[in-house]
Amino acid sequence: MGEKTRYSDEELKEFEQLINQKLEKARIELNTLRQGLTRSSEDSGATFSSVKTLEDGADTAEKEQLSQLAGRQQKFINNLENALIRIKNGTYGICVDTGKLISKERLKAVPHTMHSIEAKLNKS
Repeated sequence: MGEKTRYSDEELKEFEQLINQKLEKARIELNTLRQGLTRSSEDSGATFSSVKTLEDGADTAEKEQLSQLAGRQQKFINNLENALIRIKNGTYGICVDTGKLISKERLKAVPHTMHSIEAKLNKS
């Protein structure tokens, strides 16, 4: 029969469930990060003294870190949402570089990937 060129509808449903679970968690984490950013903005400006300047520096660093984490989380969410679109249009699990099916193990570990291990290794 040859190599499989796409995953079955049942397999795609499994991946869709996995992606939806990861999406739910990722959105919760993003909200938590955003709340942390809002909180640290509201907290600043409460104290006066020479300690204030040190706290400002620490606050700024913390805000920057939270902001970067929120940005990464948003990108992760976008990638997962794009994977759901690929499931709907029938291109999910197909490597964009080789055109071959990405292994199930890889998709379970990184459900939003568009590259097989083979393609990923060839790039590095």
